[in-house]
Amino acid sequence: VQLVESGGGLVQPGGSLRLSCAASGFAFSIASMGWYRQAPGKERELVAIINSASSTIYASSVKGRFSISRDNAKRMVYLQMNSLKPEDTAVYYCNGRSAYWGRGTQVTVSS
Repeated sequence: VQLVESGGGLVQPGGSLRLSCAASGFAFSIASMGWYRQAPGKERELVAIINSASSTIYASSVKGRFSISRDNAKRMVYLQMNSLKPEDTAVYYCNGRSAYWGRGTQVTVSS
């Protein structure tokens, strides 16, 4: 099993980033996939989840600004992040089936 995140970086407040997660080694199309984040000194928290039917759940702090999507043919999960705020700064992790984790990608929102 492997989950590899990409797309993080430094962005100014109000900007956008798109995170990607490439999955392999498990039955992706039937798996719920998610994005989590962990800021310095804080616990890891849920950002968004998408299930096999592409139903989604978002943390209240990102609802209306972030969008999770998936491409089963490419075995990819995406997180489109708009209107970014400094408090969105964290390491973002891809999660598969609530059991598998990627190594994370750093997102820093700062002017």
